[in-house]
Amino acid sequence: MGDQTAFSRLHPAVSFAYFALVLLLSMFLLHPIALGVTLVSALCCAAGLEGPGALARRLVWLAPMMLLAAILNPAFNHAGVTVLAYLPSGNPLTLESVLYGLAAAGMLGAVVLWFVCFSAVMTSDKLICLFGRLVPALSLVITMALRFVPRFARQFRAVWDARTCLGLDRAGKGPLRALRSAAACLGTVLSWSLENAVDAADSMKSRGYGLPGRTSFALYRFTRRDWRVLAWLLTCGALLLAGWAAGGFRWRYFPSVKGTALTPLGAALFALYLALCLTPLALNAWDGLRWRRWDRGKAVA
Repeated sequence: MGDQTAFSRLHPAVSFAYFALVLLLSMFLLHPIALGVTLVSALCCAAGLEGPGALARRLVWLAPMMLLAAILNPAFNHAGVTVLAYLPSGNPLTLESVLYGLAAAGMLGAVVLWFVCFSAVMTSDKLICLFGRLVPALSLVITMALRFVPRFARQFRAVWDARTCLGLDRAGKGPLRALRSAAACLGTVLSWSLENAVDAADSMKSRGYGLPGRTSFALYRFTRRDWRVLAWLLTCGALLLAGWAAGGFRWRYFPSVKGTALTPLGAALFALYLALCLTPLALNAWDGLRWRRWDRGKAVA
């Protein structure tokens, strides 16, 4: 679904600049409002790019991961001045460690979801278009790595189904039998992946990939929309960086929770941050509105 959206049709350099900007801001802005903005925006963008069903399937494993991060931090981090209780080990459970654990869980969820959006938009051909000339070997490795996980999962399921059809997993049902079957499937798929990687490397080498003076073909060209979106991203990045330098996003969790009070300028910064994060949805909505207007005009004519 990601390839059918207006945002995914932008030039790869513009899409890459957007994801680099939101990922950096998500990892370094630990203000609770900023974390809430990036997490909600990542959820909305993932639902818009991949669909609500795919997002729900990802939340099945992402939500427990976030919960685990929120629980483990106060269990091992005992810094802070506000003691809520004492653990059976005798270590204090502090309010600051609980809040920092929630912040870490929110940041983890946002970063993972932004990478989900990244993988939906930045396909292998876009990465090769961006980095094929600069670092051809690295771009090939990154492209193969991004393709590896979904292809590995599909191949594992195919091998498992083939073994089931052959009757190799019917007798002796139980945890040990299932573990042996999974190990057999894993060995087969690992052999397949290694052979596939060697074939891909030989194929790219035979085509002269990475040789000096080799030209490359790409369908992507900068358009006026690309320049406008890039200017918007640069403006947002500069303003948010200036706001961060001015202390608009200042927040600390240790030794006590303290941060900058919300002012009209701070509210404007958070609104700008929200607008930046929701740029893909805004582009998709504007593109859909233009198509509906064109369709209505065609129907009237």
